Amino acid sequence: MLETVNLKTSTPKARYTKEMRELQEKLRKLQYAAQEAEVPVVICLEGWDTAGKGQVVKKLTEKLDPRLFRVHPGTSPSSLERRYHFLWRYQVALPNDGEMAVFDHSWYGRVLVERCDKLTAKKAWREAYQQINEFERWLADDGQVLLKFWMHISKKEQKRRFHACLKDPLLKWKITREYKRHHKDYEKWVDAVEEMLAKTDTPHAPWVLVEANDLRWARIKIFDTVVKAIEAALSRRKALPAGVSRTAAAATATKSARAKRAAHDSQLASAEEKKTVGSESRPKAEVAHA
Repeated sequence: MLETVNLKTSTPKARYTKEMRELQEKLRKLQYAAQEAEVPVVICLEGWDTAGKGQVVKKLTEKLDPRLFRVHPGTSPSSLERRYHFLWRYQVALPNDGEMAVFDHSWYGRVLVERCDKLTAKKAWREAYQQINEFERWLADDGQVLLKFWMHISKKEQKRRFHACLKDPLLKWKITREYKRHHKDYEKWVDAVEEMLAKTDTPHAPWVLVEANDLRWARIKIFDTVVKAIEAALSRRKALPAGVSRTAAAATATKSARAKRAAHDSQLASAEEKKTVGSESRPKAEVAHA
């Protein structure tokens, strides 16, 4: 799949400035619309080291209401988290209805860094593909908007960014030994990424490949995808308010039907009670007559 990504794609600065301003404003308004409609949004940002995930998060935080979203950075599991299934720590970080969760590195670490750095047994990371697909199927069935982005850059561009960071006193800390090792093993990582994309690209949770050699283009594409996905989810929720039973819209939409079912159940219960009382009183009447 990666060979189809055109890394020469770019956006002029003037166009980027205009479009980004419009997209940020759209997303700001959609955030409140999603809150009212009780639509949860989950964004997974994956990609190469220095691909620009942090800058995407920065752009998101500029205009959004911080009360309605949380950013979860990719970190190694704690001793407590290692006691549970690898998906557990992500499940407890899922957003409430009407809120957004952004994962800067997500559960795909199981089949990427844990695989490539040999932190997990081969059997475990191979089993993870199906477990991830089942988890994402559950999220989709639960009415959550799930967006998965792979930010792709070339090995040459990654090397250029490494050098640029090392020259900047405020950014040189980012280029760790781990980053350098991953860059050296770029081809090995390509194989892992290709397998991940092939085995976890599903109709309910498709991957969005982002051409990230040009950061302006990458941000525009990600923001535009998020905006369209939330708009589509809001349209579905409006067309089928009873689709997610726990929401206020579902309670309103099904109020009449629930009232009819309750009345019908009450009638059945009353009829059953009369039958029971009648069968119990009949023998007593016969005894009295005798």
